[in-house]
Amino acid sequence: MIQTEFPFTLPYGLVDAQGTILREGLIRRATVLDEVEPLQDERVQANEALLGLLILSRVVLRLGPVAPVTPQLLGQLFTADYAFLQDLYEQLNGLGSSVVETACPSCGVRFSLDIAQGGG
Repeated sequence: MIQTEFPFTLPYGLVDAQGTILREGLIRRATVLDEVEPLQDERVQANEALLGLLILSRVVLRLGPVAPVTPQLLGQLFTADYAFLQDLYEQLNGLGSSVVETACPSCGVRFSLDIAQGGG
């Protein structure tokens, strides 16, 4: 069975209205429609830079307790966190290396994880 959903930990995280830092999330592999449908969005037609934001909002399933994850929410991320998600997206969808850098949510120890091998 193919793994389609992957947990992640953002490098910095998003501070919500209550002051909680949201770093843990869940992302899934993209479908063709995830990449094609945003191309028809008038916001993307007016500003192509929004394409990545709209695609990520379709595949990031959860950030902390927040679901769905909207383009507006992703737009509030630090640029390092946004770059992290873009890199993860590319790795999950066969556009780059399958090795991701992540951290243990309990102890914070950073390590490499080969997601193509199911984490092994």
